[in-house]
Amino acid sequence: MGTISTHIDDHGIAEVVMDCPPVNALTVAQWFDVADQVTAAGRNSDVRVVVLRAEGKGYNAGVDIKEMQNTTGFSALIGANKGCYAAFAAVYDCAVPVIAAVHGFCLGGGIGLAGNADIIIASDDAYFGLPEVDRGALGAATHLSRLVPQHKMRAMVYTSTTATAAELHHYGSVHSVVPRGELRDAAMAIASQIAAKSTTVIRAAKESLNGIDLWDVKKSYRFEQGFTFELNLSGVADELRDDFAGTSKADGTDKAHASPEAT
Repeated sequence: MGTISTHIDDHGIAEVVMDCPPVNALTVAQWFDVADQVTAAGRNSDVRVVVLRAEGKGYNAGVDIKEMQNTTGFSALIGANKGCYAAFAAVYDCAVPVIAAVHGFCLGGGIGLAGNADIIIASDDAYFGLPEVDRGALGAATHLSRLVPQHKMRAMVYTSTTATAAELHHYGSVHSVVPRGELRDAAMAIASQIAAKSTTVIRAAKESLNGIDLWDVKKSYRFEQGFTFELNLSGVADELRDDFAGTSKADGTDKAHASPEAT
């Protein structure tokens, strides 16, 4: 099933860790768990900064499509949309800075988490993308727009292609790229710099930077979600998800576990 856990060290650095094998594709409950734990960390007066990272093959592969396809009716779809909205908003609204430490694949919902973070540290094997179009959904272009230029974002959405950590570092959205084995240490080093400063000033800085943002990321993402519901009602989304979550009759491969690209 996997877990979302939080550890707070003596310096006030909170690590929120996603560990949900096989590919960190989160269930509805796990998305809300991320939201709750990030929010709780920010509300804890002893916490000065949050590091949001993951264990396993990659950072995040989005929602658990198998859960959605194995649930009768629309409850899982609605739950996933609300859970992702809550998690993305929790990262953005967290009272202290959030550092996303990204390794391997960062897809779908992972883009929402990383895109709303204050700082991104990535491993040299990290890559970022939105396979939503291939899954009959839309969403998180809002957050991808914070990572790459507009025309690059549009091409990535239409083609479901990905961008490397090195590309995002070139754009300035990824702070630094490090070997995978050094990722946690690099994230903690930046976190330590922030934790050493006045928590009153840092919390004020986070609120002020959100206040001057160029657009409302929550309203923008909610607008995108409306099209996901339309596509689902049309039937095309369910067909594409069934194809992705099913088992290949040719070789018996469980495609949802063979590929990390859940949405």
